[in-house]
Amino acid sequence: MPLKGFLSSKGANALRRARGGDAASALSDGEKLAMLDQLEQSGLGWFWASDPDGKLTYLSAAIAERLELPLGDLLGQPLATTFAPIEGEGRTKSLSLMLGAHKAFSGFAVRAAKRPDGAVLRLAGQPAFDGKKFTGFRGTGTDITDQYHREVETARLAKYDSLTGLANRHRMSQIIDSTLTAFRQAKRNCAVMMLDLDKFKHVNDTLGHAAGDELLKQVSDRLRRAIEVDCEIGRLGGDEFQVMLPDLDDRGELGEIAMKIITMLKQPYSLEEGRCVIGASIGIAIAPHDGVTREEVVRSADLALYAAKNGGRGQFRFFSGELENEALFRRRLEEGLDEAVRENQLFLKYQPIVDASSKGVRTLEAHICWMHEQRGEIDEIEFASILDGSSQIVEVGKWAIAEACRHAAEWPESVRVAVNVPVPLFGSDGFVDDIASALSAADMAAGRLELEISEAVFFGDTEAVDRTLAQLFKLGVRLTLDEFGSGYSSLAYLRRAPFDTIKIDRQLVEEAEHHDKGELGLIKAIVALADALDMDTIANGIESMDLLAALEECGVRRMQGPMFAEPMVRETVETELIGDAWKIEPSGDRTKRARRRTVFRKIQVIHDDHSYEVTLRNLSKSGALIEGLIDVPKGTQFVVDLGGGQLAVATVIRSSGDTQGLEFEQPLVEDGSGGLCTRNRVSPYALASAGAPLAALSQGSYKGMQGGLLGQSGSVPQFGYARPSRSEAA
Repeated sequence: MPLKGFLSSKGANALRRARGGDAASALSDGEKLAMLDQLEQSGLGWFWASDPDGKLTYLSAAIAERLELPLGDLLGQPLATTFAPIEGEGRTKSLSLMLGAHKAFSGFAVRAAKRPDGAVLRLAGQPAFDGKKFTGFRGTGTDITDQYHREVETARLAKYDSLTGLANRHRMSQIIDSTLTAFRQAKRNCAVMMLDLDKFKHVNDTLGHAAGDELLKQVSDRLRRAIEVDCEIGRLGGDEFQVMLPDLDDRGELGEIAMKIITMLKQPYSLEEGRCVIGASIGIAIAPHDGVTREEVVRSADLALYAAKNGGRGQFRFFSGELENEALFRRRLEEGLDEAVRENQLFLKYQPIVDASSKGVRTLEAHICWMHEQRGEIDEIEFASILDGSSQIVEVGKWAIAEACRHAAEWPESVRVAVNVPVPLFGSDGFVDDIASALSAADMAAGRLELEISEAVFFGDTEAVDRTLAQLFKLGVRLTLDEFGSGYSSLAYLRRAPFDTIKIDRQLVEEAEHHDKGELGLIKAIVALADALDMDTIANGIESMDLLAALEECGVRRMQGPMFAEPMVRETVETELIGDAWKIEPSGDRTKRARRRTVFRKIQVIHDDHSYEVTLRNLSKSGALIEGLIDVPKGTQFVVDLGGGQLAVATVIRSSGDTQGLEFEQPLVEDGSGGLCTRNRVSPYALASAGAPLAALSQGSYKGMQGGLLGQSGSVPQFGYARPSRSEAA
């Protein structure tokens, strides 16, 4: 349609009314055309028209130019197929309905169908009639490309983390919520991982926030590569991440994914500001086993993450009902630490540091442990995690130094004692005086005390740090720079401080164990630097003969780790120090002690339709040893109820008296804390179908599940109970 015909339509009448009614009629047709031509060319107003069949009869040339399409290719084409609404197919159908129903429309954001990435227009249209006869549509168009992109970016920022591009906390909450709601109806499983970075704060503090941001980007990239199954990954803020894995409840597979993430994230990072190494801890919960709603599942995963971090970091944990009690008990431990100091419940263990060439014990490193009234012994690793951040850290640190000096005063003068100095203790008032007092009270030479100082002390007041180091040097104690090579090490520390020894970061040593040439090269460089500065080097955490040989080849002078000895009590140390010089030959038979809960406990086993209570004596991936039943022939099948919905089918392969050896039909898997668990658990959906309400699994036995799924009471037992021993009867 020519512009003159367009002007004679309702659109021209509307324009006339908008400009003041009949006053507009003073304009000639030529003036009207000129004015509208100018309006179209300016881009402030664009027009279009269609015939009764919805085909374009007029389109402002400026629209075609903005769409980067020839005007001739657009005229005569159906409006509904020429423009594609950006909101999706549903709006296309609505546009077709509007045109077919001869109804007015407005606010349709569209793109040219042939330019899906091109300009964005907002269309409006009014039906035109000649009397009662429908003659087509007349409409306007507006370029909203910039506005649209701003809105898209605003919407994206509302859903995604601006730094990493991962989903943000709000979007993850929405996705997990909607997924779990839908999965409840379909009886599907869904796993949630909570992930927290270890040592990230050190990177932020030492290399700066720009380096921290770049590190988070690299972590996000590695997370995407590490998880090869369908998932949604989000950054909740800071160094906390969340992963949702739909249709996955196999704890074996989930454990493998978690370990792959941990392994990939602890590999060194190269940043513009320097090289760094961090770690990660992961907590895992599975719906509906560990919760039905988002709040329940995320809380369970959070508790598992808390347990993973408290267990030594760099590990994963599955949620279990016991973790909540563990978390409560741990908080009580932290609150009761001041009482432990007052009641003399703390004690020291010592781990030997040996000379690499002679294998003689040169130093004993002190570790703080806690003999708790209810919990029993809390070892050095768990105690360190309790002490970290505690208000008692300075007082406990002072006590440890004084106690170590008191003990070492009784040892041969050729043996030194090493004590770790927490950062708050180093910066406390009177720290050097406290060291001098401890040495004086023990009547021990200052040169026999080694203070292990973290690089983190250098983040404080420069003048105060230098003054303290100078006073310690004057006092005569030996200084060890701890965790060197952790990624934010600086030669400035070595120039500023009179260190005697460099202790190579444990993670660096662990990486070298995998025969990483880069890590071994870095260790060689550290050794060369130490030699040039006339310093000793210590490698800690050595667990294999191959690693020991590689470190000796690198020139490391002093060694420490399970290959030589675990931390031992004072009495054992003093026994070993009697007589000739104490030497320890490395042994491949020594392995790091298993950190797991005892398996000596009561469990249920089910045969046919009867449940028996037995004692679980030991547990491995492939089987178990139970005690308590007699007359059980080989080949008997049991369902072993390990609690918390963990059921394992097992066959008796050995039977002697009241003891049976069982072989599992499906091997158990690692539970992330040194223990074992079943791959799958009783489905809460099965319980719900049997009449129980849908809820997270409890920790109890599942022998009495409704609906006859397992053994019911009242049935006739086929096996008898062994007579209890006197100790059991007591």
